[in-house]
Amino acid sequence: MRKYDYLIVGAGLFGALFAYKAIKEGKRVMVIDKRPHIGGNLYCETIENIQVHKYGAHIFHTSDKAVWDFVNSIVEFNNYINAPIANYKGKLYNLPFNMNTFYALWGTKTPAEVHLKIESQRKKAGIENPQNLEEQAISLVGKDIYEILIKGYTEKQWGRKATDLPAFIIKRLPVRFTFDNNYFNDKYQGIPVGGYNKLIEGLLKGAEICCNKDYFEDREVWNQCADKIVFTGKIDEYYDFCFGKLEYRSLRFEEEILDTENYQGNAVFNFTDSETPYTRIIEHKHFEFGNQPKTVISREYPSEWHEGAEPYYPVNDHRNSDLYAKYKRLADKEESVIFGGRLAEYKYYDMHHIVEKVLAMNIV
Repeated sequence: MRKYDYLIVGAGLFGALFAYKAIKEGKRVMVIDKRPHIGGNLYCETIENIQVHKYGAHIFHTSDKAVWDFVNSIVEFNNYINAPIANYKGKLYNLPFNMNTFYALWGTKTPAEVHLKIESQRKKAGIENPQNLEEQAISLVGKDIYEILIKGYTEKQWGRKATDLPAFIIKRLPVRFTFDNNYFNDKYQGIPVGGYNKLIEGLLKGAEICCNKDYFEDREVWNQCADKIVFTGKIDEYYDFCFGKLEYRSLRFEEEILDTENYQGNAVFNFTDSETPYTRIIEHKHFEFGNQPKTVISREYPSEWHEGAEPYYPVNDHRNSDLYAKYKRLADKEESVIFGGRLAEYKYYDMHHIVEKVLAMNIV
């Protein structure tokens, strides 16, 4: 006997939002997750009274007032502004590329000087038809910015040489001709007060939740408990990898509690040289303007995905895009299964895009 209207596989943002909306429509909802906690990659753990983003930094940002008002109706957000710093061999630069960055690079003081500098490097490179990521980046912003702020970070992130990465990965690069260190252009930005667990808990209120439950270990049993399934896991796994496995990049974190009040003075430091093995250091207390006597940092190491690791970023090259399209054709034929989220749709999503998408869905 089917006890639920929806079985939601995965208690991350997509699953939690769908559960929230379904419950508002009077539906009976069961949410399962193979992890020991809800929240997916948004999960936070309290360490030294600091909300630690266990799966990497997440900053919510949007220009859609309806989306901002919705998430704030679940939990109040603070006014954190993301302004990361790049460290290249000990020298610091502001991100995204802006007038502060260019002054540190070249000593330029006006937008006109910066335009001339970038344009001269672009012309000197003479790249008319970029064939790879390196050529695409140089053709957009010149050699200096590419070599100091893009090359090392990108190659660590993807685990491949920039010359082996397709040009379309960097279709454009944000260049800001103002002294503005705000990474995002969106009107609204912040972190949930008390951490992202508060947001997920609010969204899942009224749902039955089972953690430490792997859908694939008892697939037939789970399928029989609900009329419809919302699947947020890997789409290739759902179809038993019948066309082959999609590729992902993964991340590994080294967490450290430090007996100091302030380690780096900023939440996010990117390390853009190739010698430093990690890409970022996150100091979590700065997301919430903390003044705790200790601090917690996380070093972020990109890696190839393997069995047992968390799949983070789809490798959206031509091979994987073609492979996903085959799985997508199967998914489109399903009448009682909804596929959603970055793994099920093999697509990187910002959080506000997930909110927009689910809120626009018709749930019957």
